[in-house]
Amino acid sequence: MASKKQVFLHGHTNNVSCIVVSRSGTFVASGQVTFMGFKADIILWNFWKKELLARLSLHKGKIEGLAFSPNDLYLVSLGGQDDGSVVVWNILTREAVCGSPASARSAGNTTIIECSGRRDEMFVTAGNGTIRVWELDLPNRKIRPTECQTGQLRRVITSLKIADDDNYFYAGTSSGDILKVNTNNKLMTEYGPKEKFSLGITALLLLKTGDLIVGTGEGIVALCKGSNYKAMKRIQVQGGVTSLTCRGQGHQFFVGTNMCQMYRINYTAFKEELIAACHNEAVHDIVFPVGTSDLFATCSKNDIRVWHTPENRELLRIVIPNMTCYAIEFMKDGKSIISAWNDGKIRAFMPETGRLMYVINNAHSLGVTAIAATNDCKRIVSGGGEGQVRVWAIGEKTRKLEAVLKEHISTVSCIKLKKNDQECVTASLDGTCIIWDIVRSIRKQMILANTLFKCVCYHPEEYQLITSGTDRRIAYWEVFDGSAIRDLEGSLSGSINGMDITSDGAYFVTGGDDHLVKMWDYNEGTVTHVGVGHSGNITRLKICPGNKYIVSVSADGAILLWKYPDFP
Repeated sequence: MASKKQVFLHGHTNNVSCIVVSRSGTFVASGQVTFMGFKADIILWNFWKKELLARLSLHKGKIEGLAFSPNDLYLVSLGGQDDGSVVVWNILTREAVCGSPASARSAGNTTIIECSGRRDEMFVTAGNGTIRVWELDLPNRKIRPTECQTGQLRRVITSLKIADDDNYFYAGTSSGDILKVNTNNKLMTEYGPKEKFSLGITALLLLKTGDLIVGTGEGIVALCKGSNYKAMKRIQVQGGVTSLTCRGQGHQFFVGTNMCQMYRINYTAFKEELIAACHNEAVHDIVFPVGTSDLFATCSKNDIRVWHTPENRELLRIVIPNMTCYAIEFMKDGKSIISAWNDGKIRAFMPETGRLMYVINNAHSLGVTAIAATNDCKRIVSGGGEGQVRVWAIGEKTRKLEAVLKEHISTVSCIKLKKNDQECVTASLDGTCIIWDIVRSIRKQMILANTLFKCVCYHPEEYQLITSGTDRRIAYWEVFDGSAIRDLEGSLSGSINGMDITSDGAYFVTGGDDHLVKMWDYNEGTVTHVGVGHSGNITRLKICPGNKYIVSVSADGAILLWKYPDFP
């Protein structure tokens, strides 16, 4: 919490669907999604040693929920819709004790599982029109369910919390109300509030005082008291609440939302404090300002964000709702951030305040997909989804179209300019890279390959180019006549989407659909370092000025900072 250091546990082969920490804090269990009909793994980790203890596989398709018994004796797992079974695992022997179908044939899917606060032999499952209390009969290796009666009420249960004394439990529903069920006679004793919570209850937290903290799909966090569950205090967070968790005796609790925000809330003051934020959609581009590694900007759907590298902190968020930003660039004079958007506009913002400076409307017909600016800050080169490359003259108050270069027949994916501002190279998904003279607005050279080009880089001495794309090959080209020099196998699986080269041209980095960041020796053409950390396709990466970090961004919204390797 203090140092903001992160440690990654590697082992899952697909998206992680659920995660749970044992009461003692020794174990962590996580479950994953897999393909239809295949076994989905549960991994048991040792929290302190950060190592994998066991892989438990019985369920198919997806692990829907996991829960540890209070004394770390058992782990109970719930399979997804195509699996529909509950399994109890013995943590010491790491073997399955017994299993059973999760819900009656007449009921809907079971989606939630929660263990008792005191007894290792009891747990509760719930879902669409079903609430069951289970008892484990260890000598006979059986689990026996009892249906809970809710009278006339028909609800989809979305969250569960069992009281510490095990006498009753609370269930939050998609309709936005709370049911209280007696664990002993399995009857619902009360429900409320009268005014239901909008967009359903998505998370519940039971405090030692017997009060409930409720998180809703609308982003309300509320404190509910009494048998009528009236909200005494409420605050609004950004995005629907996905999880609530206590700290210590409940003097503080944390809130996670589906907009990738994490909040800390003090119980007494009941005020929220944002402690972590990130993109919740694919990140399309990343860029550093000239000469500093302390700042960088990333862009995604809805927003551009500026980050402070040493503290990994978000400094500025520029929001344009429902639009996607494909590319960004800092102007060399540091006076503006220019950005390319899917509505066909180029927008420029102030880097400190995020205020809109100017917009170039209808810059491209199928969205602006790539952008670059000259060193003298007088011109912008943009590429569009229809394949055109356009040069814009940027004055104090005016933005004028200088030239339209029509050669590409598909989306322009990357634009790089020479230092002298007279020449640029554009890479396109039509299988060509074109070197343009942007002063005379003519084509100088064309590079053809059987691939969709995703990225291109000039060698700093500007006599060679490197390109890559969907054929997974890294190609070196002569700028002068467009001839191929060499060709390397860049990745074993998936396209290469981003590359960047060091300022001295000795090394370059690549990243793509294999989720790996690779560092290459430019002259040798060999991989020197590999970075494992992304769980989504890498979309772009950059080496920061001064070679301190490498930053890579991916389609799952992650931004990873890597320490630049020390070369002997």
